[in-house]
Amino acid sequence: MTNPVLFLLAALTLVAVPGPNHLYITTRSIGEGRRAGIASALGVETGTLVHIGAAAAGLSAVVAASATAFGILRYAGAAYLVFLAYRTLRGGREDAELDLEPRPLLRVYLDGALVNVLNPKVVLFFLAFLPQFADPDAGAVPLQIAAMGAATALIGLVVDLGYAVAAGSIGAWLRARPAFRRRQRYATGLVYLGLGAAAVLAGPSTRRA
Repeated sequence: MTNPVLFLLAALTLVAVPGPNHLYITTRSIGEGRRAGIASALGVETGTLVHIGAAAAGLSAVVAASATAFGILRYAGAAYLVFLAYRTLRGGREDAELDLEPRPLLRVYLDGALVNVLNPKVVLFFLAFLPQFADPDAGAVPLQIAAMGAATALIGLVVDLGYAVAAGSIGAWLRARPAFRRRQRYATGLVYLGLGAAAVLAGPSTRRA
């Protein structure tokens, strides 16, 4: 690896900038509580580990180079986010309190993992970012990519947990207000729909989603 300090600073800068994954975690934490936000963060970074493995094995390059494979991944990710929106909005009732029903934490964790695994922008991020810091003279490049990817995932987890904890505190305050509870389900569903639209429009980028 060339210049580990520069790599860590670049990874921290790119990962800390708010993106779709942070919005997803924040929405989940506000709507369903801090524990759901933390489970979502763990799921998202588990998905990151899948992308790291694919990048190290060269599979990400294959996906990015194939319009068909990239399109399948993009639309599958969008479809899953639309499904989450439908599942959220379907539970709304006009004659009852509109708090979101907390999901089992394992389900929340798996949702986060799938949202990230099916995010094509993460594929492009690792292809554009990690190879810049690999040094062919320092040993096996796939191992370097795997190590740098794991470091990026660890940094991402710390940042994601920060978003989850902060949003959980804000959510507890908001849920104590009836006006928010009446709109909570619909706001959450619209965020998922917006993320689904963003997934459809995904294109090359060096910033991790």
